[in-house]
Amino acid sequence: MLGTSLRDLYKERHGKRKRISSYDVTGGNKDYLTVRPGETVDLGRIAGSGCVTHIWITTAPFDPVPEVALYRKLVLRMYWDGEQNPSVQAPLGDFFGIGHGITKNYWSAPLAMSPEDGQALNSFFAMPFGSEARFTIESNADRPIKFYFYIDYELYDRDIDSPLRFHAIWHRELTKGIADDISNALFEFGGKNTTGEGNYVMLDAVGKGHYVGCNLNIHNLRATREWNWYGEGDDMIFIDGEAWPPSLHGTGMEDYFNTAWCPQQEYHSPYHGITLGGGPNWSGKISAYRFHIEDPILFDESIRVTIEHGHNNHRSDDYSSTAYWYQTEPHKDHPIILPVHRRLPLPDILPFNDEDLKKCFDY
Repeated sequence: MLGTSLRDLYKERHGKRKRISSYDVTGGNKDYLTVRPGETVDLGRIAGSGCVTHIWITTAPFDPVPEVALYRKLVLRMYWDGEQNPSVQAPLGDFFGIGHGITKNYWSAPLAMSPEDGQALNSFFAMPFGSEARFTIESNADRPIKFYFYIDYELYDRDIDSPLRFHAIWHRELTKGIADDISNALFEFGGKNTTGEGNYVMLDAVGKGHYVGCNLNIHNLRATREWNWYGEGDDMIFIDGEAWPPSLHGTGMEDYFNTAWCPQQEYHSPYHGITLGGGPNWSGKISAYRFHIEDPILFDESIRVTIEHGHNNHRSDDYSSTAYWYQTEPHKDHPIILPVHRRLPLPDILPFNDEDLKKCFDY
């Protein structure tokens, strides 16, 4: 396949541009699928050799009343070349770049949420397949929804030019920190992490390929008047089973996301950004993204992408993430996604009662 730079646009291309969409096949204006609670619906199958070039999705309940956390209640899956375990598995909103069950206008090179209010979800990741592609949506919404979509792709008369396939996986965890009944300086900066054990894991993959980025969502669960920056956690990316310290060891959470000095300003660029900056004293919900489009992280056997939750893993916060990568098949089986009650975001306002944590994290 040719690249997508402006300089390549004049070159001759081979293949056919195709599309699967939710258009009304009768010629009317019912251009959506109806997806009911508990249903998993096939969006479509493609036979042959090709590459998905663009996906657009929007969805809403039939009545005008919004459904809270709808974008965490819908699960998107993609399967390549007849596989049974999906290569892509994530809540709909998280896959397209922002967690917490919300949408918001933002843009990046591979993913965007466009007006109105970020409800037009777009992906420009290239997703190759050798013999078949299949796409499904599972609904755990409370009410039936309208589901509109385009899946744009190219179909080729020759074998695809790479054995690597696109993957994405979502993860959520209540991180296990330490009690904060010590000085704030020790809580925020004390101790040393010389193993990487206990780090939050965004990706643990086996095979050959390259990691191309993530979005990370944090809900700051510490209610304090002390300095309450949720970061200081170093990124540690372990390639091909290497021991600590890994060859890719960073200096702090905001540094991995190409920002600095405990930022809260929202910012969007092609390859990194902050979509939610949090509230006063870094409270509430935060989201950021980092895409390794110009600097993919290569691995020959395995990769483990991790980050500390606070310095030395001291903090106990609500973490979730979606990691994106390309690799050879077969991939390590993705686990069954968490049930819907464990995917739902926690209430916005602290302190909330312990029952909220028990409901989401079954502890």
